Amino acid sequence: MRLILLGAPGVGKGTQAQRLATERGIPQISTGEILRDAIKRGTPLGIQAKSFMEAGNLVPDDVVIGIIRDRLSRSDGADGFILDGFPRTVAQAQALDRMLLDSGAGGIDYVVNFEAPNQEIISRLSGRRTCPDCQAVYHVEHAPPRQEGRCDKCGAALVQRTDDKPDTIAARLKVYDQQTSPLIDYYRERGLLRQLDATAPIDSVYRNLRSLVQGTKSR
Repeated sequence: MRLILLGAPGVGKGTQAQRLATERGIPQISTGEILRDAIKRGTPLGIQAKSFMEAGNLVPDDVVIGIIRDRLSRSDGADGFILDGFPRTVAQAQALDRMLLDSGAGGIDYVVNFEAPNQEIISRLSGRRTCPDCQAVYHVEHAPPRQEGRCDKCGAALVQRTDDKPDTIAARLKVYDQQTSPLIDYYRERGLLRQLDATAPIDSVYRNLRSLVQGTKSR
C-alpha cells in the first residue's frame, strides 16, 4: 500500500495514520515529526525550518522534498508507506511522482482527504499540550493528563507549542487553504482521491478509512 493522507493541521490524520501503519506493517512518514525532531536537535535543516513553522508558514519545497527523498530510500518502505503531511503543494506532488517513477517503486494507490470545519480544528489544536522530554501529547479537554500540566509518563511540565496557539493555527489554516487545497483537484483528476469525514468519533473515522483503502495490500 502506498497511501497519502491529506487534510489541514489538526484534522486527525496523524492518529489514523499510526493505526493503519501498525495494522499493515508499513511506516508512517510524517514530515511534521521529522522537522520537529530536526529543530529539537538543532540540525541545519531544523534551523532552516524553524522560522517558517513558528510563523505558520510552509517549509520551502526544496527542503521538504529532500527529507522525503532520503526517507523513502530506506528499506522499511519497500512494501509500502503512508505519507502524512506530504505532499502539501502541487509542486511537491509532482516531485513525489518523479521520485516514485525514478525508483521503479510504483505509484500511489489512494489519496484520502480528511475533512473538518476550521473552527473544530482550531479547538482541537489550541487545547493540545506536549511533553518536551518524551513527546507525549495531551489535550486539555479530550485527553487531559492525570495531574494538570504534568506528563503522565515522565512528569515533565507540559507546554503549548508555538504553532498550536490560536493566531498561528489560523495562519496555518489560511496557508493550507491557499497552497494545499489545489492538491485535491490534482489527485481527483487522476482518479486517486477519496473523501473522509473527520468529524466522526476516532474509531468510526478509522473504520471508514479502512473501508476506503480495503482494496490495497502491502507489497
